Amino acid sequence: MTSQTLLALIGLAIATLFTPGPNNAMLATSGAHFGFRRTIPHALGVAIGFPAMVLIVGLLLGQLFQSSVLLREGLRWGGAVLLLWIAYKVAFSGGTETKSADARPMTFIGASAFQWINPKGWSMAIAATSLFIDPASPLHTALIVAAVFTLIGLMSSATWVGLGQVISRWLTTEARRRIFNVTMAALIVLSTIQMLWH
Repeated sequence: MTSQTLLALIGLAIATLFTPGPNNAMLATSGAHFGFRRTIPHALGVAIGFPAMVLIVGLLLGQLFQSSVLLREGLRWGGAVLLLWIAYKVAFSGGTETKSADARPMTFIGASAFQWINPKGWSMAIAATSLFIDPASPLHTALIVAAVFTLIGLMSSATWVGLGQVISRWLTTEARRRIFNVTMAALIVLSTIQMLWH
Protein backbone atom coordinates (compact mmCIF):
# COMPACT_ATOMS: atom_id res chain seq x y z
CA MET A 1 0.00 0.00 0.00
CA THR A 2 1.46 3.36 -1.03
CA SER A 3 1.69 6.30 1.36
CA GLN A 4 -0.94 8.19 -0.68
CA THR A 5 -3.33 5.25 -0.45
CA LEU A 6 -2.68 4.94 3.29
CA LEU A 7 -3.40 8.66 3.78
CA ALA A 8 -6.65 8.29 1.82
CA LEU A 9 -7.59 5.30 4.00
CA ILE A 10 -6.82 7.24 7.20
CA GLY A 11 -8.85 10.21 5.96
CA LEU A 12 -11.76 7.94 5.13
CA ALA A 13 -11.57 6.21 8.53
CA ILE A 14 -11.53 9.54 10.37
CA ALA A 15 -14.46 10.89 8.36
CA THR A 16 -16.62 7.80 8.68
CA LEU A 17 -15.83 6.81 12.26
CA PHE A 18 -16.19 10.28 13.78
CA THR A 19 -19.44 11.22 12.00
CA PRO A 20 -22.77 10.83 13.78
CA GLY A 21 -24.36 7.47 13.16
CA PRO A 22 -25.92 4.60 15.10
CA ASN A 23 -22.69 3.60 16.89
CA ASN A 24 -21.64 7.12 17.85
CA ALA A 25 -25.13 8.15 18.90
CA MET A 26 -25.35 5.13 21.21
CA LEU A 27 -21.85 5.74 22.57
CA ALA A 28 -22.61 9.40 23.29
CA THR A 29 -25.88 8.50 24.96
CA SER A 30 -24.24 5.77 27.03
CA GLY A 31 -21.40 8.09 28.04
CA ALA A 32 -23.89 10.74 29.11
CA HIS A 33 -26.04 8.29 31.10
CA PHE A 34 -23.52 5.81 32.52
CA GLY A 35 -20.15 7.58 32.43
CA PHE A 36 -16.89 6.68 30.75
CA ARG A 37 -15.86 3.66 32.85
CA ARG A 38 -19.17 1.80 32.56
CA THR A 39 -19.29 2.41 28.80
CA ILE A 40 -15.80 0.99 28.08
CA PRO A 41 -17.08 -2.51 27.08
CA HIS A 42 -19.53 -0.91 24.63
CA ALA A 43 -16.80 1.34 23.19
CA LEU A 44 -14.39 -1.59 22.77
CA GLY A 45 -17.12 -3.67 21.12
CA VAL A 46 -17.57 -0.95 18.48
CA ALA A 47 -13.84 -0.20 18.07
CA ILE A 48 -12.87 -3.87 17.67
CA GLY A 49 -16.09 -5.37 16.28
CA PHE A 50 -16.27 -3.19 13.19
CA PRO A 51 -12.63 -3.73 12.08
CA ALA A 52 -13.12 -7.48 12.64
CA MET A 53 -16.07 -7.32 10.24
CA VAL A 54 -13.96 -5.27 7.79
CA LEU A 55 -11.18 -7.90 7.97
CA ILE A 56 -13.59 -10.77 7.29
CA VAL A 57 -15.28 -8.94 4.41
CA GLY A 58 -11.87 -7.86 3.08
CA LEU A 59 -10.45 -11.38 3.06
CA LEU A 60 -13.49 -12.78 1.28
CA LEU A 61 -13.42 -9.97 -1.26
CA GLY A 62 -9.65 -10.33 -1.60
CA GLN A 63 -10.03 -13.96 -2.71
CA LEU A 64 -12.75 -13.00 -5.19
CA PHE A 65 -10.69 -10.07 -6.51
CA GLN A 66 -7.92 -12.42 -7.58
CA SER A 67 -10.24 -14.33 -9.87
CA SER A 68 -12.29 -11.54 -11.46
CA VAL A 69 -11.16 -8.18 -12.83
CA LEU A 70 -14.80 -7.33 -13.64
CA LEU A 71 -15.85 -8.01 -10.04
CA ARG A 72 -12.89 -6.01 -8.71
CA GLU A 73 -13.69 -2.96 -10.84
CA GLY A 74 -17.41 -3.29 -10.21
CA LEU A 75 -16.88 -3.37 -6.45
CA ARG A 76 -14.35 -0.54 -6.60
CA TRP A 77 -16.74 1.76 -8.46
CA GLY A 78 -19.71 0.45 -6.51
CA GLY A 79 -17.81 1.18 -3.29
CA ALA A 80 -17.10 4.71 -4.50
CA VAL A 81 -20.81 5.23 -5.22
CA LEU A 82 -21.66 3.89 -1.74
CA LEU A 83 -19.20 6.30 -0.16
CA LEU A 84 -20.64 9.24 -2.08
CA TRP A 85 -24.14 8.16 -1.01
CA ILE A 86 -22.94 7.98 2.61
CA ALA A 87 -21.39 11.45 2.23
CA TYR A 88 -24.73 12.76 0.97
CA LYS A 89 -26.58 11.14 3.88
CA VAL A 90 -24.04 12.50 6.38
CA ALA A 91 -24.29 16.02 4.94
CA PHE A 92 -28.06 16.04 5.34
CA SER A 93 -28.41 13.94 8.49
CA GLY A 94 -30.05 15.16 11.67
CA GLY A 95 -27.17 14.71 14.13
CA THR A 96 -26.94 12.53 17.19
CA GLU A 97 -30.54 12.31 18.28
CA THR A 98 -31.70 8.91 19.51
CA LYS A 99 -35.17 7.69 20.30
CA SER A 100 -34.41 5.88 23.55
CA ALA A 101 -31.61 4.83 25.85
CA ASP A 102 -30.99 1.42 27.39
CA ALA A 103 -31.31 0.99 31.12
CA ARG A 104 -27.73 -0.32 31.24
CA PRO A 105 -24.67 0.02 29.01
CA MET A 106 -24.31 -2.30 26.03
CA THR A 107 -21.84 -5.16 26.51
CA PHE A 108 -18.74 -5.86 24.42
CA ILE A 109 -20.44 -8.83 22.74
CA GLY A 110 -23.63 -6.86 22.12
CA ALA A 111 -21.76 -3.94 20.55
CA SER A 112 -19.63 -6.30 18.41
CA ALA A 113 -22.73 -8.16 17.21
CA PHE A 114 -24.47 -4.86 16.41
CA GLN A 115 -21.87 -4.18 13.70
CA TRP A 116 -23.29 -7.05 11.63
CA ILE A 117 -26.78 -5.50 11.52
CA ASN A 118 -25.69 -1.86 11.19
CA PRO A 119 -26.45 -0.70 7.61
CA LYS A 120 -23.80 2.04 7.77
CA GLY A 121 -21.28 -0.57 8.96
CA TRP A 122 -22.04 -2.91 6.05
CA SER A 123 -21.88 -0.07 3.54
CA MET A 124 -18.55 1.08 4.93
CA ALA A 125 -17.07 -2.42 5.16
CA ILE A 126 -17.92 -3.19 1.53
CA ALA A 127 -16.90 0.22 0.25
CA ALA A 128 -13.61 0.45 2.17
CA THR A 129 -12.47 -3.07 1.34
CA SER A 130 -13.41 -2.80 -2.32
CA LEU A 131 -11.39 0.42 -2.61
CA PHE A 132 -8.37 -0.48 -0.47
CA ILE A 133 -7.82 -4.25 -0.74
CA ASP A 134 -4.99 -5.03 -3.17
CA PRO A 135 -5.78 -8.24 -5.08
CA ALA A 136 -2.06 -9.01 -5.25
CA SER A 137 -1.81 -9.15 -1.43
CA PRO A 138 -5.30 -9.39 0.05
CA LEU A 139 -4.27 -10.57 3.53
CA HIS A 140 -1.62 -7.88 3.97
CA THR A 141 -3.85 -5.02 2.81
CA ALA A 142 -6.92 -6.36 4.69
CA LEU A 143 -4.85 -6.34 7.90
CA ILE A 144 -3.74 -2.76 7.21
CA VAL A 145 -7.33 -1.64 6.58
CA ALA A 146 -8.51 -3.40 9.77
CA ALA A 147 -5.61 -1.93 11.79
CA VAL A 148 -6.35 1.61 10.62
CA PHE A 149 -10.04 1.21 11.44
CA THR A 150 -9.14 -0.24 14.86
CA LEU A 151 -6.79 2.61 15.82
CA ILE A 152 -9.10 5.36 14.56
CA GLY A 153 -12.09 3.48 16.00
CA LEU A 154 -10.55 3.42 19.49
CA MET A 155 -9.99 7.18 19.31
CA SER A 156 -13.47 7.82 17.94
CA SER A 157 -15.21 5.64 20.52
CA ALA A 158 -13.29 7.25 23.39
CA THR A 159 -14.11 10.71 22.06
CA TRP A 160 -17.84 10.05 21.70
CA VAL A 161 -18.09 8.41 25.13
CA GLY A 162 -15.91 10.96 26.94
CA LEU A 163 -17.61 13.93 25.38
CA GLY A 164 -21.12 12.46 25.13
CA GLN A 165 -22.90 15.18 27.05
CA VAL A 166 -20.83 17.98 25.54
CA ILE A 167 -21.31 16.75 21.99
CA SER A 168 -25.03 16.19 22.53
CA ARG A 169 -25.42 19.76 23.72
CA TRP A 170 -23.15 21.22 21.04
CA LEU A 171 -24.90 19.45 18.14
CA THR A 172 -28.41 20.44 19.19
CA THR A 173 -28.55 23.55 17.01
CA GLU A 174 -29.22 23.15 13.31
CA ALA A 175 -26.30 25.39 12.28
CA ARG A 176 -23.75 23.39 14.29
CA ARG A 177 -25.05 20.05 13.04
CA ARG A 178 -24.91 21.33 9.46
CA ILE A 179 -21.29 22.59 9.76
CA PHE A 180 -20.09 19.34 11.35
CA ASN A 181 -21.97 17.05 8.95
CA VAL A 182 -20.99 18.95 5.79
CA THR A 183 -17.32 18.99 6.87
CA MET A 184 -17.32 15.21 7.46
CA ALA A 185 -19.19 14.60 4.17
CA ALA A 186 -16.61 16.68 2.29
CA LEU A 187 -13.80 14.60 3.81
CA ILE A 188 -15.52 11.40 2.64
CA VAL A 189 -15.88 12.81 -0.89
CA LEU A 190 -12.24 13.97 -1.01
CA SER A 191 -11.00 10.57 0.23
CA THR A 192 -13.09 8.80 -2.41
CA ILE A 193 -11.85 11.05 -5.22
CA GLN A 194 -8.23 10.64 -4.12
CA MET A 195 -8.60 6.85 -4.04
CA LEU A 196 -10.19 6.69 -7.50
CA TRP A 197 -7.62 9.13 -8.93
CA HIS A 198 -4.74 6.90 -7.86
